[in-house]
Amino acid sequence: MTTMRLHYKSSLCLLLILAIFGGSLAVPIVDPSSPLNVSVSGKWSIGAIVIAVLAILAFYFEFDNVAESAKEIALVSMLGTLSAVLRVPFAPIPSVQPSTFLIICSGYVFGPVAGFMVGALTPIVSNLFLGQGPWTLFQIFAWGFVGLGAGYLGRLSLSGRGLLAVLIFYGIFAGYLFGAIMNLWDWVTYAYPLTWSTYVARSTLSLWFDSFHAIGNVLFIWFFGAKTISILERFRRRFRVFYKEQEPVAPP
Repeated sequence: MTTMRLHYKSSLCLLLILAIFGGSLAVPIVDPSSPLNVSVSGKWSIGAIVIAVLAILAFYFEFDNVAESAKEIALVSMLGTLSAVLRVPFAPIPSVQPSTFLIICSGYVFGPVAGFMVGALTPIVSNLFLGQGPWTLFQIFAWGFVGLGAGYLGRLSLSGRGLLAVLIFYGIFAGYLFGAIMNLWDWVTYAYPLTWSTYVARSTLSLWFDSFHAIGNVLFIWFFGAKTISILERFRRRFRVFYKEQEPVAPP
């Protein structure tokens, strides 16, 4: 019953996301002058925030469903906190984020949903020291999706140089994915008018920062990736819970 309820909650969040997104496309066509038309009311940022919140809630409910033990939940929480702590001392270096490297490794070992949760915890905790704000929500969204994608890489059963090469490629992709999501938030919140030219201008300004992020991911994965994944896999095997049916005991 509990599992069905959790699936219901996560599915409801996703349906609401589709409804909001579909409505934002349909309203301008049906009634261009409607106050619900975001291009008229200028409420793109509010819609983006609502969608991000619903997506985060959907993954939270799904994590409650897929986590196999309390120890695994505790480990994922610890990894999210460690990722946040690693971010703080590197804050003076523009966009070099060891957090992203640890999120990628965590998602690869523990799966997509756990990877999303490690990514989501990173800005929640680290921004207690670096400063909370409306950007925190989209950092949750961005790092969460980095961990989510890394979780699907874990299903490829790679090893050795093949694994290292794939992780390096994904680290580059993750740096630019994170930047693209944050640029989208910056665009819908501060840019006017919302056109392709203003989006490209915003994205161009952040290109150097996104590149530093990607290069930092490559360096961290190159030097620490294989060892970190080996350690996390050892913890995963230790914290998994296996149930074994007991043989019936004959009466004395």
